[in-house]
Amino acid sequence: MPATDASADRPASPPAAATGARSRGAVALETKFHAPAPVASQVPREGLCDAICNGVGQLVLVRAPAGFGKTTAMVQARERLEREGVATVWLTLDRADNDASRFLSGLDEAVLRLGLLDPQDTGGRDAVQALAQAEAPFALFLDEFETVHEAAVLGLVREIAEHLPRRGRLIIGSRSLPPLGLARLRVRGQLIEIDAERLRFTLADAATYFDQRRAHMLSADQLFRLHQKTEGWIAALWLASMALDRSGDAADFVERFSGSDRAVADYLAEEVLARQPAPIRQFLLRTSLLRQLDASVCAALNPWTDCASLLEQLDADHLFLTPVAGELRTWRYHSLFADYLRAQLERERPDEVARLHLAASGWYESQERPVPAIDHAIEGGDFPHAMELLDANAEDFLEQGRMRLLSRWFSTLPPAQLRQHPGLQMIAVWAACFTRGPWEAMDLLERSGADASDDPHLRAHAAGLRPMLLAMQDRNEEALAIGRESLRRLPTGNHFADSTLLNAMAHITAVAGQPREAQQLLDAARREQGGSTFNRMYNESTEGLLDLQQGRLRQATARFRLAVDATHAVNYHHTHGNAWAGVFYTSVVYEANQIAQADHLLNVYLPLARDVGLPDHMILSHAMRSRIAFINGDVDAASLALTELEYLGNQRKLPRVVAAAKLERARLLLLQGHGAAAHDELVRADDPTLWDREQHQRLLAHDIEYMALARLRWDIVCGDAGACLPRLDAQIRTATTAMRHRRLLALRLLRALALQRTGDTPGAVAQLGSALQFACQEGFMRLVLDEGPAIGALVQRYQALHDSGQARDPLMGDYLQRLLQAFGPLPSDAEPVGELPGGALEPLTRKEIRVLQLLVEGYSNSAMAEKLYVSDSTVRTHLRNINMKLGAHSRTQAVAIARRLGLVA
Repeated sequence: MPATDASADRPASPPAAATGARSRGAVALETKFHAPAPVASQVPREGLCDAICNGVGQLVLVRAPAGFGKTTAMVQARERLEREGVATVWLTLDRADNDASRFLSGLDEAVLRLGLLDPQDTGGRDAVQALAQAEAPFALFLDEFETVHEAAVLGLVREIAEHLPRRGRLIIGSRSLPPLGLARLRVRGQLIEIDAERLRFTLADAATYFDQRRAHMLSADQLFRLHQKTEGWIAALWLASMALDRSGDAADFVERFSGSDRAVADYLAEEVLARQPAPIRQFLLRTSLLRQLDASVCAALNPWTDCASLLEQLDADHLFLTPVAGELRTWRYHSLFADYLRAQLERERPDEVARLHLAASGWYESQERPVPAIDHAIEGGDFPHAMELLDANAEDFLEQGRMRLLSRWFSTLPPAQLRQHPGLQMIAVWAACFTRGPWEAMDLLERSGADASDDPHLRAHAAGLRPMLLAMQDRNEEALAIGRESLRRLPTGNHFADSTLLNAMAHITAVAGQPREAQQLLDAARREQGGSTFNRMYNESTEGLLDLQQGRLRQATARFRLAVDATHAVNYHHTHGNAWAGVFYTSVVYEANQIAQADHLLNVYLPLARDVGLPDHMILSHAMRSRIAFINGDVDAASLALTELEYLGNQRKLPRVVAAAKLERARLLLLQGHGAAAHDELVRADDPTLWDREQHQRLLAHDIEYMALARLRWDIVCGDAGACLPRLDAQIRTATTAMRHRRLLALRLLRALALQRTGDTPGAVAQLGSALQFACQEGFMRLVLDEGPAIGALVQRYQALHDSGQARDPLMGDYLQRLLQAFGPLPSDAEPVGELPGGALEPLTRKEIRVLQLLVEGYSNSAMAEKLYVSDSTVRTHLRNINMKLGAHSRTQAVAIARRLGLVA
């Protein structure tokens, strides 16, 4: 059932009274786009600026521990680029950006600021695509990237890096090495790395720095020794300069100073902090737990202090604060110093920490910002207050589908505290279900005792959860029986639980092959759901599944699009939604042959689907990932996606997932011409109990790819095609009776191939024409294309027949043209293999035979180059030599001749 990703750590929508005013959530997002303001004491880093600014079409990774000046170097590079007329945008990341939805919201705004995306454009381009297609020069700066670890977000950034346009720049600042496929970028020459060694101050940099700060004058020898001891670590030099301002004896200070690790920063910070007036010292400690500082929130923690004046004074002294420019005067502490202050606060005033967090929580609560209010309550260990805030807001977050946010909070709350709030305990089960999977959620439900509770509200939650959790575990028969019992007890008064139960049972009955009952349940759920955006998503998704199985691709696409956007303000990019609807939407985008967009969507939704572990979602997303890789000529990546799927199925004890991986691998091997290996995979996938059960259900992952159809496909290519016709006819009758028109289309395509193999070409073309009439009406593309070149040759014949006819249909003509363009080069009457070359052939070299083998298996030029550790131009040279030696005029001819000569399988 639905696995959501609609939980960006943002404030809830403002009340109606606040309509027209800028939301505080927008203000919080706005501050992420402001780089730290430059200060007079910064040392110009010309060499680093050169390296960053020259990284056109490349990822520039500025990586070092805290305090090495990463951000300063990036700020200076940005200033230079702007002087040169390059559009730039700065985005500071934080842990909330691990939510793909939140990250994409920020990325959308960043691209709008670059002028690469028109907010009024409804053409469907999203931020990632706009960056890849940009013609004007731009630079995107992502700072504090070490806070990002979510696979979906990393996948999006990897996609941006791999598709940077010729005049684009991506500059990332990080404390750690990000998993962005750097080795691949490095080999391609698309990576510039700036590490701690390059960031360290030289002796000349250190001299300039101390001179600009007008710090205590040091002799050349003293400066040399201090630089040597800090090893050019900028943060240590910065702190040393502040300590020297207050030191009476520079020589003694330099002599006592030793070391260059974190302990140095602690020591120097203590030297500086100890010399501050008591009011400033208290202010620094009490505000250290805030991520950003402005006068209002600081006043909540320091009620008897003129916080505005104090912040301005500290800013003017360039002592502790890094300003964040914007419409509000906002600052943050230097990260190294903030860590020290928080540790010092814990040591000196442990009893104040909880009270300070509670004050911050109360201020955010008064500003109607429940997310940071709850965060501070939890971080301060004030779990009772966190529970109070959750009691007031969790139901709203549940209705909005913000499951990841809820799951993050509940995972940090003590179980004993949670047990005292049965209502929140049930919301925690919902959140676990959609983020950590149905098995953990079922365990939580069993231990909650909600089924036997005296509270009807809790019983309703349990009744809505249990059938859905069973279905998510692939136990559809049990889910159907238990769900029917729960339906008899409706309504319960718990609108969210009742609506979710109706939607879940609509899906379960649809899987059971009862579409009419499913439709009735969906209609009832729609009347019950009220303003629940989560249930709107669930409802539209389930109805879209019914449309898709009945062949209504256009209607299904519209419903899935609505479902993806249901939990967010409507956008035209469709990447801000949830995994449940997102995987389904990706499947119809892929079906429309929008390969790049489908690949992009998978970067968002596949990791989410994998984490939750829904069988059909895992199968669909990994199969699409494999097929897209194969289309792009990356056969190794195609195989890897299926290996991962099989591993997940074994790990989670889902035999249907394991069998699906083998089935898809057999299809891939068959396209590569490896009939024996494909047969072996089919044998390993053939679990009679599993596939007999599947035939009595309607599971989207097996609407087309199921054992009987896979065996028919293999027999047509490698066995007795004529013997397949009666079996195909039986399958076609069954699909027709069940109104499974999508499956019917796939079967008719196979029947056309079977007729072709038996020598009945006119019958094959007629059968194909009947299938394509329906495919054209609904826009099916990949269902045809994925059957491979053999069906493409038939499409060529049908196009010739269609174009020569008197009743030529322009829509069909356009559809056939798009299909053939997508197929690419195909064997045709205009390009026959003909007779084999006469005389002795010039032998192919070992490397040329290897290139020919990779060509047969479907590798692209770039993939072959990567696999053989050569350049693209070398691969093209090998292909030209192969064509010349074999007397071929194209890749297709070369493969056909090589097979007839027995050079390749």
